[in-house]
Formats: sequence, C-alpha cells, structure tokens
Amino acid sequence: MPTETIAGHTVEIDSDGFMTDAAAWNKEIATELAKRSGLQLTDKHWQVIEYCRKDAQEKGEAPGVRRITQNAGVSMREMYQLFPKGPGKLAALISGLAKPKGCI
Repeated sequence: MPTETIAGHTVEIDSDGFMTDAAAWNKEIATELAKRSGLQLTDKHWQVIEYCRKDAQEKGEAPGVRRITQNAGVSMREMYQLFPKGPGKLAALISGLAKPKGCI
C-alpha cells in the first residue's frame, strides 16, 4: 500500500487516496484533508464527520450520502453545500474512511 504524510502523520492510502486504516485518523488529519479539498471545517462538517465515523464503526463500512442525510441531521442540500462535488466521497475521505460503496 502506498503511504502519504498528512498533517505530520504517515498513513496508508488506497489507489483513490482514501485512508486504509480508520484507526490512524485524527482531527488534524481531517483538517488537513479538508484544507486540501478547499474546505474549512465548521461545526456542521464535524457533525457529519462524527456521524460517519460512528456509523462506519457500527456497520463496518462508510455510510452513503442517503444514510448520512437520514441520520446525521443534515439535508441533502446541506450535504452538497458542506461537501461539494461528491458529498458522500468527500465526507468519507475527510472522515478517514474507505470510499462508500456505490460511489463512482
């Protein structure tokens, strides 16, 4: 597996740039990944990120955007505002999770 240094931490990533070990994730990594994507994280972003990590831990896979909007207290419109250009993938990436199933 290739590695990348993100916010001073060396992490393994897959061919799409997603972290392969969610346990290696931390808030500094999330902040750096968001910055690389042109985002500055707000409380609403963290609400989604925390939901994604909790859900993935319970279900064994990153949640898709539909599950996020149904359970994290954000609308589909908010998801696209918070995580433009592929909110499911971008939320998973910043959350240190694998690419959600069903995302292209």
